[in-house]
Amino acid sequence: MNKLKPALLGGLITGVLSAIPFVNYCCCIWAVGGGLLATFLYVRSSPVPVSTGEGGVVGVLSGVLGSIIYVVIGLPILLLLGTASQFEEGFRRSGVSVPLSGMLFVAVLVLVFVVFLVIFSAIGGLIGVPIFEKRKGQSAPPPPPDLGGPGYGTGM
Repeated sequence: MNKLKPALLGGLITGVLSAIPFVNYCCCIWAVGGGLLATFLYVRSSPVPVSTGEGGVVGVLSGVLGSIIYVVIGLPILLLLGTASQFEEGFRRSGVSVPLSGMLFVAVLVLVFVVFLVIFSAIGGLIGVPIFEKRKGQSAPPPPPDLGGPGYGTGM
């Protein structure tokens, strides 16, 4: 089963909504939602029951793709609006010593945000399986029995 298509749709939600100013204040909610959406789509298209681990993998993929989308869309917006410098100034005003400044501060800020997107998307993927997977008692159909071919029972 291909995990990339559901992860791409979940990552699109995560990345775009996390990059939009004022909407991105709920950043971790969008990441969890993207992981949930990816898991929902994966469970729906899977012919066999999906394990929680598979949901986590789909969530991580969603977070990675969402992070890439966020960096491509959100970083330019962050720089254009001067949001990074506002963060830096807010830290300094509150008495927090910030050893970084300028673009290095922006790079660290984006890196931390990307890690949070991946972690929260994985959480969304992990909690999505118990919510959406209703085929718990079912298992994959057994393989067809070996009816014997050439050499069956001849000791060869």
